[in-house]
Amino acid sequence: MKRYICLAAMAAGVLFGATSCDGLFSDAPIDKLSGVNVWGDRLLLDEYENSWYRNMSNGFSIYMPTNGLVKSLGRDYPAWYTDQMTVSKTTWSSTSYGDILKSSDEEIYKRAYQYWNACYGQLRSINTLLDHASEITTPTRDRVLGEAHFMRAYYYYLLLRRYGGVLLVDREYNTLNDPARFPRASYDEMVDFIVADADEAARLLPRQHESADAGRATKGAALMLKAKTYLWAASPMFQERDTAWLGFKGDRSREMLAKAKAAYDEVTALGLYSLVPLEGSTQDEIKDSYRKIFLTKNSAESIFEVQHNNDGNYAAGWGHKLDRDAASPYFGGTDCAYVPTQNHVDEYGMRQGQPDPARPYDNRDYRFYANVLYDGCTYRGHVMDIHYRVEAGREVPGADLKPYGTSETAAATVTGYYMGKFVNPATEINNDPTYASSQNYIIWRYAELLLDYAEIELRLGNASAALQKVNQVRQRAKMPPLAALTWDAYANERRVEMAFEETVYWDMYRWGTAMDKMNGGTTPLMGVKIVEQEGKPTRYTYGRVNRYPKRVRVFRPRQFYWPLPWDEVRYQHIEQNPEWVEL
Repeated sequence: MKRYICLAAMAAGVLFGATSCDGLFSDAPIDKLSGVNVWGDRLLLDEYENSWYRNMSNGFSIYMPTNGLVKSLGRDYPAWYTDQMTVSKTTWSSTSYGDILKSSDEEIYKRAYQYWNACYGQLRSINTLLDHASEITTPTRDRVLGEAHFMRAYYYYLLLRRYGGVLLVDREYNTLNDPARFPRASYDEMVDFIVADADEAARLLPRQHESADAGRATKGAALMLKAKTYLWAASPMFQERDTAWLGFKGDRSREMLAKAKAAYDEVTALGLYSLVPLEGSTQDEIKDSYRKIFLTKNSAESIFEVQHNNDGNYAAGWGHKLDRDAASPYFGGTDCAYVPTQNHVDEYGMRQGQPDPARPYDNRDYRFYANVLYDGCTYRGHVMDIHYRVEAGREVPGADLKPYGTSETAAATVTGYYMGKFVNPATEINNDPTYASSQNYIIWRYAELLLDYAEIELRLGNASAALQKVNQVRQRAKMPPLAALTWDAYANERRVEMAFEETVYWDMYRWGTAMDKMNGGTTPLMGVKIVEQEGKPTRYTYGRVNRYPKRVRVFRPRQFYWPLPWDEVRYQHIEQNPEWVEL
């Protein structure tokens, strides 16, 4: 489904006050359109929905301004905040991302304010359509209403993860002519509301769409949202809380886990999703086949994903620059924005035997070779040269360690690795800013469903059932099955399979591990320096990459819940999230 403009959504903004589009969109209507025009026209309805999809996630599209006037508008990548990946460009420590990484209250307030407004802007647009449901006369009426219920549930799910219980507004609402006030919803109310909308969406939406509508929400996506909501609510962080909008008063985890399990069963019962099998038997064949999963749009494994332009048009369309942003200097990359850490490399187990310190990349989990570009591997016909050679007593950097061009801000990896997952070796990397990358951004896929199900079984005490689900994922990756399953083994398997995906970031929140994983003092980011010298063994030196003040990672307890906008707190007479004070 092509989502390049939002003409009707802009019209809705003029008519109904909806904040539906942002500066990324170059097309806007000159004349106002009446509601009658929109609700009765299939094409205009489709365009009206565009902004719901376009604003749910920017996918791989990042924006890293360092200018103080606009840097709060920056867009970053969730995996950068985990311990699996970091950035290499030193100037990015002066962006909004860098400020949030250092736990700047001012920048977190700005980001929280923008995120809140963006979500409620879309919710206003969705509520407007639902309030006019009786006026929708097109043949696509059920689909449109199903998408509206799905998107309303999805945006409230996003808000729940960021703020806890928020304001549940289910109708057109404008403070200029409506004196109503809304209390903060409890966790119970949030979960019930999201699930009710997801169920209604599942009732209305089709199992699948024609190819022209690929990317629209489906029955499976609605049921997956329901399951994810229950799984989130079942997490340890949200039990035994004193405040109703930050969690449950008692321990409701087993109840929520049981409901999540039933919802995942509903998704599975559709019979639409499966793990994409890997072809080949050699390490290179398995690597290439696994990597292809993330380059194939809307595969059998995909439950819901953000659609990007097939032509990769970045300047005027909905493409992105992933391949350029991730590329090493050898290929002309200057940002080196997606570099895996040694922390993550150490998560990959062995196919057999024990690690050899002299050959640390041999016999690893096959997914390592697909996800990480390491010294000595081959990518795009080039042997990655991420080590130093001692020549005349000096350490000379290899081709993938020498910044490209003459720019003083050009970067090379700070960890000794580059990203292999998601990148497309067929994408041309040049100086043309118009055409870049086209990979879709996966929100949910079947492997995640299996791992979620395994987590539920493990927490309910059904270790053998959990083991079976985990081994399905491992055996797809041609890895030997585990004989038993502990929590640590499960968490590690999840981090390997979901490497660099958004779920790893949110797992840290719901499991309560963010205080450890996102703090440099407890989990410093690690990298490797490799030095070769003739006549001597290759030397691997492992050390911290965030040892400079500007790279310090800080996460404080208050950040489990972002602050609500203070204007909203005052107007609605509601309580702010813990520890946040007005600046």
